Amino acid sequence: MKRIFATLIAFVIALPAWAEIEIQEVTSPDGITAWLVEDHSIPFTALELRFRGGTSLDDPDKRGAVYLMSGLIEEGAGDMDSRTYARELESLAASFGYNASDDTVSVSAQFLTENRDEVIDLLRVTLHEPRFDQDAVDRVRAQVLSGLRSDQTSPNDIAGRNFARMAYGDHPYGAEGKGTIESVTALTRDDVVDAYENVFAKDRLYVGAVGDITPEELGRLLDHLLADLPETGKPIPGPAQVNIPGGVSVVEFDTPQSVALFGHAGIDRDDPDFFAAFILNHMLGGGGFESRLMQEVREKRGLTYGVSTFLVPKDLASVYLGSVSSSNDRIADAVSVIRDEWARAANEGFTQKELDDAKTYLTGAYPLRFDGNSQIAGIMVGMQMEDLPIDYIATRNDQVNAVTLEEVNRVASELLDPEGLHFTIVGKPEGLDG
Repeated sequence: MKRIFATLIAFVIALPAWAEIEIQEVTSPDGITAWLVEDHSIPFTALELRFRGGTSLDDPDKRGAVYLMSGLIEEGAGDMDSRTYARELESLAASFGYNASDDTVSVSAQFLTENRDEVIDLLRVTLHEPRFDQDAVDRVRAQVLSGLRSDQTSPNDIAGRNFARMAYGDHPYGAEGKGTIESVTALTRDDVVDAYENVFAKDRLYVGAVGDITPEELGRLLDHLLADLPETGKPIPGPAQVNIPGGVSVVEFDTPQSVALFGHAGIDRDDPDFFAAFILNHMLGGGGFESRLMQEVREKRGLTYGVSTFLVPKDLASVYLGSVSSSNDRIADAVSVIRDEWARAANEGFTQKELDDAKTYLTGAYPLRFDGNSQIAGIMVGMQMEDLPIDYIATRNDQVNAVTLEEVNRVASELLDPEGLHFTIVGKPEGLDG
């Protein structure tokens, strides 16, 4: 059975799904809304549940509770301890996955049609009757603590934590979602139960399903699985006030290569100029070897193996970030070139050829994201959370192509702030004072 399931997953991933995606909005008898792509070509379904709030729901003195809870949710449920639960899941040839981020907790399930009812029964028990046995809490906590200790020696993680504290201050975004060694060590089973009750509620639920299931079957499944969840969970925090002063801060770390995380305030996903900013980012630093920063910092000067930029429009704040690493004696040069290119893009803009090449890449690469049922289900849930229209997949490339050079260059002049760029550098950089 497991071999059949793996074969089906491989087949699903290979499906040319892009041209055939037709999303239906389904409302269950009890009023739960989901988006569905119905495909009966193989007896397999992917289900994605996402709950808004994520690790931002942690109290200041309980950092890491939601993250720890997400690692415990399938460590036994109902009358099944963790081993019994794992054997039951394996016998059904199904797969469950859980993840917690700043803004969401996600639950993913993949299952064969012949086992659908049993799998959903097991998932229902998981979501409604998690055990959180103390031995499981202790075991998973130890795994989290091991990861946190490893993070303390990772220059990239150190840079991320320091930049977040500066940018978001006392807002939950400014704290480590996994918690700290001190906070996770102090968490109790009651804290895990509180985190579970804070997260799993219908007022923050989004659902996507792809595969061998009809709208009627999906509606019944959703009611069986989710209708008994509480109506409301813990209130989601308010927006973060982004505070990123221009300059450089240095975190001393004994390493021959410095790591830098840099950025300034960004642009919200629902901003009318988002697509222009999205294309701008590709041309400046998000387009791999074709981006300006990669050409100037790596190809022409050999200052780094890689430099990249990325828009980060979170639910409660938006920033524009980039990262680069270089030897301690050359990181100052890399910082200088990045600032210069930031200023050149802001002041001079981009060329029509750069825009045309970016559009060709971005529109051509987009269909490659739809390479499996699970990926499509996740994309649909993300669309719902971002309040995108149900036909977004069909119109997205048209929106990219509609952006003009004038729009891109105007947004570049408004968004890019070379003097406001802040570089958080971890290492022993020469020629840079923090």
